[in-house]
Amino acid sequence: MNDEKTKETGGFFEGIASFFRRDLVSYIIKRILAIFPSLLLISFVIFVVIQLPPGDYVSAYIAKLTGQGEQMPPEVIEQLRADFDLDKPFMLQYWSWIKGIIWTPSNTTWYRLYGSHHNWKYSFSEGKPVWTVIREYLPLTVGLTLAVMIFQYLVSIPLAVYSATHQYSLGDYLLSFIGFIGAAVPGFILAIICMILAYKWTGNPLVGLFSKEMLENGVHWGNIGEFLKRLIIPFIVLGLGGTCGTIRSIRAQMLDEISQPYTLTARAKGVSETKIIWKYCFRAAINPTVTGLGTSLSHLFSGSTVSAMVLNIMIMGPVLYDALLSQDMYLAGAIVMVQAFLVEVGILLADIGLAFLDPRIRFSGGSR
Repeated sequence: MNDEKTKETGGFFEGIASFFRRDLVSYIIKRILAIFPSLLLISFVIFVVIQLPPGDYVSAYIAKLTGQGEQMPPEVIEQLRADFDLDKPFMLQYWSWIKGIIWTPSNTTWYRLYGSHHNWKYSFSEGKPVWTVIREYLPLTVGLTLAVMIFQYLVSIPLAVYSATHQYSLGDYLLSFIGFIGAAVPGFILAIICMILAYKWTGNPLVGLFSKEMLENGVHWGNIGEFLKRLIIPFIVLGLGGTCGTIRSIRAQMLDEISQPYTLTARAKGVSETKIIWKYCFRAAINPTVTGLGTSLSHLFSGSTVSAMVLNIMIMGPVLYDALLSQDMYLAGAIVMVQAFLVEVGILLADIGLAFLDPRIRFSGGSR
């Protein structure tokens, strides 16, 4: 028995080594190299889109001052437009933006002021460099997004397999009902309901991830319980829609795989039901979910803006919304660029996962 287990374990690791020795490594290198021209094209589209609304930040700022009864001298207006490259043609503005992001020489004013070779320009609305703003919100955004995704898959996968293997049972009907509710109820309404219930039961609406004490003293072991308690509502609100969609997707794929002839053959040969479900049916059913990894990351990154505003969670979504309202084009463009990069990474990881889960998938000539 032990020899068989050792043999199976050795075969597993040998399979992984063989998997990475083949064409996957060259495929990963090609995909990483392809990310750069993709991001360059995306950056141009982003710059076009964020300049579509009429006017610019200086125009919006002048209109705001005029509404307050203040007047700005024409020479000051022209100087502001020159400082932010708004007096240049469109293509020169784009070239100045993308060239500064790629590399800014040491003899420039930007490098002397901020000590960075990557000039993401200045955020008009925040009053600080764009990358400084992104650096403030990016760790919490990525951390919360990854945590919600892990929660989403840890919950949805077992429930989907249970629902598929217990079709038309009470549990299947209950999960289907919850799935319809989760897909139909908007996230911000669910957030308000959860805050009302939390206030009714605990006397605290649990708005935001950090209490006043945490903001003053930081998160430490003494208040980690409060921090975890405040994570419950964001996990439910941000993860419910994706969890319900994943349950329905995997359930449908599992039902299709369970009825395939190869499962009947495996049962006839005496293969255990657990092995049939998890080793064969589940590996085929999980493919669409793995394919959607990149889009799920994008949805959680920016699709939960209203819910984040209701819950007072300072992530990238509300910052992007404010930047678009104030026509802060450099901040908006940088946030969308970071999102595009994360989506590219998510799609790359999804492709690698597909190749590992399904031996039928190949990236070059020959078979695996």
